[in-house]
Amino acid sequence: MNLQDDERLDYLLAEDLRIIQSPSVFSFSLDAVLLARFAYMPIRGGRVVDLCTGNGVIPLFLSARTKAKITGIELQERLADMAERSVAFNKLENQLTIMQDNVIGIAKKIGYDQFDTVTCNPPYFLANDASARNKSEHYTIARHEIELTLDQAVQSASELLKQGGKAAFVHRPGRLLDIITSMRRHRLEPKRIQFVYPKEGKEANILLIEAIKDGKPDLKILPPLYVYQKDGEYTKEVRLLLYGNE
Repeated sequence: MNLQDDERLDYLLAEDLRIIQSPSVFSFSLDAVLLARFAYMPIRGGRVVDLCTGNGVIPLFLSARTKAKITGIELQERLADMAERSVAFNKLENQLTIMQDNVIGIAKKIGYDQFDTVTCNPPYFLANDASARNKSEHYTIARHEIELTLDQAVQSASELLKQGGKAAFVHRPGRLLDIITSMRRHRLEPKRIQFVYPKEGKEANILLIEAIKDGKPDLKILPPLYVYQKDGEYTKEVRLLLYGNE
């Protein structure tokens, strides 16, 4: 494994896998872990796409949950390269494919109405939200709607999915109405929502939402998920997600 600049090789403990990370280019957050556990996965076969795949962390997580073929789409060349090298290091080339390409219009290249599940951890912040901009160009593109808007991500997910296929997104609770509006505009009916809270008594700061293409209205709000206990340690549920059975 040839690591570049400030890259490091980290463990995904629950999956017994390794991943290339870089503090100046890209490191995954809890959001990716939560999305990978929340999303529906076809267990035996099928096809899955992860949009905005970054360094490939979500495809790596998903590989432990399904035998389906998984494709990760990432616009930034450096991040896609990191993802490809992580896939190769874990010897998962037969299951995982990384494409360095634009999420916008990706169905034209890999197929309309062909996929069982689409996952997406899109940019959270509006392009003009200067308060949350990051000094790193890689982080800025990953976190701000500069190259990809929420609506464009939802549209691409819908174009990729089979009828009855499922799209799972992680985002911020403040964009909930935007997400639902966009999903319904693009034939995705929200079916499951879960709010994630830093700890009890705090406002939710993460939103998980899953929709079915051409589904019927029947929205379920799942029980809340808390990240930290009062003493600052991870809750039992989050420890299980991060570390597996200890």
